[in-house]
Amino acid sequence: QVHLVESGGGSVQTGGSLRLSCVASENLDGNVCMAWFRQGPGQEREGVASIYSTTGRTNVLNSLKGRFTISQNTAENTVYLQLTNLKSEDTAQYYCARERVPGGTMCPITAIFYETWGQGTQVTVAA
Repeated sequence: QVHLVESGGGSVQTGGSLRLSCVASENLDGNVCMAWFRQGPGQEREGVASIYSTTGRTNVLNSLKGRFTISQNTAENTVYLQLTNLKSEDTAQYYCARERVPGGTMCPITAIFYETWGQGTQVTVAA
């Protein structure tokens, strides 16, 4: 069974930056979708970004493009989420998710698609 471990969360001021990491216990070299989601208190889980391991193609929520960037290091079985120019509304628990796929070029950022989830890492942005 694949395990995901997130890290890199913390407390920052508005305008600050963080880099979140998700380390997977299984190879990301091919046919795997990795994604980031977030969920604030009392909020629904929201898709943030995804990456397809085979090609590195990314899918980022339109409202977050330019501030959030997803990337991968397949040799280290790790995906990253770079958060910049953080705002108070970015405060949430951020989760990493994984799903093996038969093929494709774009991974969704829809929670129901993913079966394997990490425990999350908290990002708190002070206004």
